[in-house]
Amino acid sequence: MVKVSVMLKRKPGMSEQEFHHYWKNVHGPLVLGVTELMRHFRKYVQCHSVAGALGDTPGAGSGFDGIAELWADNLDEVRRAFAEPRYLEVVRADEHKFLDLPNCQFMVTEEVPMMAR
Repeated sequence: MVKVSVMLKRKPGMSEQEFHHYWKNVHGPLVLGVTELMRHFRKYVQCHSVAGALGDTPGAGSGFDGIAELWADNLDEVRRAFAEPRYLEVVRADEHKFLDLPNCQFMVTEEVPMMAR
C-alpha cells in the first residue's frame, strides 16, 4: 500500500475561507465523481489546516493550507490514476481554479506503523 500526499497551497488572492470551502464542497465531490480516477484508489482524505494551531511550536507555520491523501495498492495504480484522461480533463482542470500548483508539494510514501491502538 502506498499513500500519495499533496501539500496544498491556495491560489494567490484566494482567502483561507474561500479555499477550504471550495476544496471541501466543490473539488472534493468532483474528485469522488470521477470514477475513472477513483477506481485506482482505496481512500481519499482531505486534511484542512487549522488556523493558529500550535503557533508557538517551531515549524508550525508550514505555509501550506492542507494535505490531500490518497491510498493505492501500489505505485503502478497511482501512475495509472494520474494518466487517466478524465483526471486530466476534469480534476486537473479544476485544480487550476483554487491551487497554486507550482508551489504544492507531492510525495508518495509507504506507511510504517509505529503504534497501533
